[in-house]
Amino acid sequence: MVTGENVHTLIIDKDPEFLEELSDYLDVLGSATRLRILKAIEHHPKDVRAISRDIETSYENTKKHLNKLLLAGVIRKEPGMSDTSSKGIHPVWKYSLQPGGLEAIVRNLGVFSNISIPAADNELAGQLTAIRQQLSDKMEGSVPVLMQIGGHDDGKVYPLRVSSILIGREDKHIRDGIDPDRDIILSSLYGSVTRISHPHARLKKIDAVWHIEDSGSTGGTFVNDTQLGLKEMVPLSDGDIIVLGKGPQGARFIISIPNVA
Repeated sequence: MVTGENVHTLIIDKDPEFLEELSDYLDVLGSATRLRILKAIEHHPKDVRAISRDIETSYENTKKHLNKLLLAGVIRKEPGMSDTSSKGIHPVWKYSLQPGGLEAIVRNLGVFSNISIPAADNELAGQLTAIRQQLSDKMEGSVPVLMQIGGHDDGKVYPLRVSSILIGREDKHIRDGIDPDRDIILSSLYGSVTRISHPHARLKKIDAVWHIEDSGSTGGTFVNDTQLGLKEMVPLSDGDIIVLGKGPQGARFIISIPNVA
């Protein structure tokens, strides 16, 4: 995680309560079935029976996993109506991701990975590594992604499939620079936001490490609240928060970089 000019590690040596709660949190995510549930309800709320069909697990088992995810605060349930069947339509509980739920999981795991866990808890450290890999496999595979947080396109995912990608706002009057087949073009709603430039920043993979470079923007590029200098490039870590243009009109992202070593 980038902080200033250095990469900082948080040291936990005498906080058993934190480690115990971390273990409980990882236990919730440490199930392939529960990760499949998160994927199943990623875009549309579903009731228990629809989810159980999607993940090919019994109704009773699906219900138990949903209760675990509810306790962790990752999902929510709200009343809705069932699909039409031979028995008609009836009220059901529908489950959906909490707004920004997947992004929060990725961000949390990124923070936890920068924690120096005591040697006595090697099992916990191994569990964290395994869950991060499993989450990457289930959600996006081995392709790094940039996920938008908040705003009109909250939750939109941009796979990073080439080694150099520009990010900027849409500008119909400028035809050169950003390639819509390769680069990240923000929603047309950002067209009137002059603090986000065209282009604003560049993501670049150098020697297997992803970096971000400010492209001389007017609103600034920030990584974990640290502003980059004009044309400055810094390395990125899994779970880093990227902000283009500070303030309510800025665009926020979280980067997910799977461990494919």
